[in-house]
Amino acid sequence: MPRITVDDQQYEVAEGRTVLQALDDVGVLMNGVDIPHYCWHPKLSIDGSCRLCQVEIEGMPKLQIACNTPVKDGMVVRTQSDKVATARKSVMELLLINHPLDCPICDQAGECKLQDYAFDYGVEHARTDMPRRPAKKATELGPTIVFDQERCILCRRCVRFCREVPGTGELGVFDRGDSSLLELFPGSKLDNAYSMNVADICPVGALTTKDFRFKIRVWFLEDQPSVCNQCSTGCNVSAARANNKVYRYVARRNDAVNDTWICDHGRMSYREFAENRLTRARVGGADAAYDHAVNAAGEALRQVRERGGRVVGVATPFASNEDLWVLRKLLAQLGAEPARFAVPRGPADDILIRDEKCPNAAGARRLGFTESSEPVGRADLAIVLGHTTSCVALAGVENVISIDAHGSELTERAQIVLPARTHAEYEGSFTNWKGRAQRFVPLVEPTFEALPMGAALAQIAAAAGLEGWSEPYDPRRVSSELAGQVEAFAKASLAELGDQGVELPS
Repeated sequence: MPRITVDDQQYEVAEGRTVLQALDDVGVLMNGVDIPHYCWHPKLSIDGSCRLCQVEIEGMPKLQIACNTPVKDGMVVRTQSDKVATARKSVMELLLINHPLDCPICDQAGECKLQDYAFDYGVEHARTDMPRRPAKKATELGPTIVFDQERCILCRRCVRFCREVPGTGELGVFDRGDSSLLELFPGSKLDNAYSMNVADICPVGALTTKDFRFKIRVWFLEDQPSVCNQCSTGCNVSAARANNKVYRYVARRNDAVNDTWICDHGRMSYREFAENRLTRARVGGADAAYDHAVNAAGEALRQVRERGGRVVGVATPFASNEDLWVLRKLLAQLGAEPARFAVPRGPADDILIRDEKCPNAAGARRLGFTESSEPVGRADLAIVLGHTTSCVALAGVENVISIDAHGSELTERAQIVLPARTHAEYEGSFTNWKGRAQRFVPLVEPTFEALPMGAALAQIAAAAGLEGWSEPYDPRRVSSELAGQVEAFAKASLAELGDQGVELPS
């Protein structure tokens, strides 16, 4: 492998990569080695148009763009020389000639690379007194994106994204020279399943999402790593929260899962946390205190067990690995058969969207649960997580205990209902379709009494008088127990997963 020296530091890099790619591969680009760039993106083709990434390479008479210069063994690169600093200032001066001075009202302020680089590398005063070129403002490109054309710096990231990822190619740069403008192709609109990614990759405030535009200033937000739960891909996201509320999802890079993209449906799923929530426990169709509902569920389970009745477990592929492990333990202690689960399915594509519309079907399979939508038959009691199984499948069940975050026909049918937390409200892990276990963390706290599904199950088991359920529910302890007892999860405890997840053995 070639060895290159960058600012007196040596790196071993992959052959055939450019300078930016190589530094990105070893994790030091903008993380120890600062080479500013606009048009280059690690998951798109190389454009080489912005010229901001120029560096000095020993033996070459002129500065070279780092995004398109292949590495060679023995290459010596300088990123902070006087020549490089002068080139950066010149590029920034050109980019700012027509850019409006509207940072205070721009929704990108606080996370704008033009703003950052202007501060780091820009000139103090413009040398032109010509008026800035007028262009369109607040133009809708489609159902999700708003375009401020006057802010565009023509990096063409959005153009390449639409051509190379969804393959729809709605955007292009028209005219030449200083008349060049980003536009939609005539008769088209930006309306593909991944359209909102263009706002993520836009380095300035030209492309913004209608969903987040002018909601809140980004410096009030705290980003937390999480996982989308809308299909079995498990795209990695950064969830921005403030005031006990999630304001947006943006794609988080994970080369083993979703590169740096997320579909529009998954991006907007953060809004579902608060929709149709179960906020009160119920017993016999009437609202009840949470503790009372737990005790009622425990008593129902105890009575069925004493008379030797049949108990069935119904899981949901929206539950975490830890929740499902608790259900498996409980059913095994009761001598019941393994839980069954149904998988909701829908349209898919060959990019990220999978036909399994749930995050953890693979985890349920690895824990030995049975995938089935068939009726469970005659049973005295069913413990049901979520509502992916229909009421029809439970027609022969005398008594249903439902633990769910959202209301449904099944919660209306159940005799005892316990409100559960969504995956945005507790810590756990999902296993995606590739067998990668990924951690999610609590983003917000519910404003009513609700527990993780595993915690509710543990309380019911304790209320039924079963042994071994006296300890308070701790997802990390449960995760360690799962890792110690199920070989497939041996290296997938929550303490080990990190922000990128762990590939489980097949």
